[in-house]
Amino acid sequence: MKLRTDSDIQAFLNVVKECEGRVFLISPEGDQYNLKSTLTTVYLAMGQLLAEHGDKLELFAENKADEQLLLAFLDQNPQVLG
Repeated sequence: MKLRTDSDIQAFLNVVKECEGRVFLISPEGDQYNLKSTLTTVYLAMGQLLAEHGDKLELFAENKADEQLLLAFLDQNPQVLG
C-alpha cells in the first residue's frame, strides 16, 4: 500500500503505535524504516521520506492483526492513500 505526502502523519503513527509487531516502510532502493522506533525520529523520518518518495513507498506489517488495524485506519481515512 502506498501513502500520500499530505496524509495525517500523526494520526497514522498513533495507529502504528498500537500495532504489536514491526511496521515499516520500504523505499524504492529497498531500505526499511521501522515505524515503531522513537516517535520523534519516526515523525521526522516519515516527513522526509514522504517528501522525497511519497508515491513510491510501500507499507508492510509483519503481524496480520496489525495489518488489519492499519487497513481499518486507512478505510476510515481514505485521503491518506494515494
